Amino acid sequence: MGRQWVHQAIESIQADFQRSSDTHLIKLNFAGFDDIDFYLKDESTHPTGSLKHRLARSLYLYGLTNGWIQQGTSIIESSSGSTAVSEAYFARLLGLPFIAVMPKRTAARKIQQITFYGGRCHFVEQSDQIYAESERLARELNGHYMDQFTYAERATDWRGNNNIACSIFEQMQFERYPIPAWIIMSAGTGGTSATIGRYIRYRCFDTKLLVVDPDNSVFYPFYQSGNAALTSCGSRIEGIGRPRVEPSFVPSVVDEMLQVPDGASIATMLWLEAQLGRKVGPSTGTNMWGALQKAAQMREKGEKGSIVTLLCDSGERYLDTYYNDTWVMDNIGDVAPHQQSLIQLLT
Repeated sequence: MGRQWVHQAIESIQADFQRSSDTHLIKLNFAGFDDIDFYLKDESTHPTGSLKHRLARSLYLYGLTNGWIQQGTSIIESSSGSTAVSEAYFARLLGLPFIAVMPKRTAARKIQQITFYGGRCHFVEQSDQIYAESERLARELNGHYMDQFTYAERATDWRGNNNIACSIFEQMQFERYPIPAWIIMSAGTGGTSATIGRYIRYRCFDTKLLVVDPDNSVFYPFYQSGNAALTSCGSRIEGIGRPRVEPSFVPSVVDEMLQVPDGASIATMLWLEAQLGRKVGPSTGTNMWGALQKAAQMREKGEKGSIVTLLCDSGERYLDTYYNDTWVMDNIGDVAPHQQSLIQLLT
């Protein structure tokens, strides 16, 4: 009976995947960059509204095929929001209890979405407390701790199977510069950067991977120093950056890293809203700032090519925080200098 339920659970996830079409690749044109084409891989169109939908699907399949998830298993996850939203969705699909362990400052909209899918939110004071508390709950409930920060890089098939890297290159095949010069993204678990970096090497593409990292994250200093014991107070850009070096972050597949000031992430997020006619999340601002900086370097060298980055989620989740001027001034600071830098870059 146990094996039969697992088979049915996997088939339910696969059926859900078949019902979801691929996410869009949006082309952007900016004055002053005639020889450089920009693209946004719009991950906000997944059923749960973010890039983390792919990760959640992979983690459930990984847990099911490893025998860790059975009928009635309580699922526990450490998450600042988007992964928990997506995992709650799949838990409801399979009829499983779900608990998200998260910092109290997580955006209210994400908390509402987790509870909408039937999940429960378990709060801790500091972001570095989520790991131990998740492990404790899993032991107490005899449940399964998904542990996205450990398993993200190995749960996804980086060779293909319509992963995000495969999708990007297939969608680019008829563009002016079909093989991107750069793919640029931020890291939360490091799973997506590992998938993209491995796929690039597996397919022998010349594309390079730039990972952008917000203030107070350890990924950038770890990339520079190799010191895996680094810790910090944690990122203020929700969903990316980490207070510790996560097992799923694989620096050897990353060609370059760039630290992005938090004010620059918010300034670019607000600017991008005007370009798209809709709101995007702050991590998309981080990504786009990195794309524009890399494009400026290419322009200065006289290089041509395409740059692909990720639209991670919708800005509607952050109306009370990153789109609230008072909240931004209190928590991030003055973004005006970075807005001025964007104007100079684009003129």
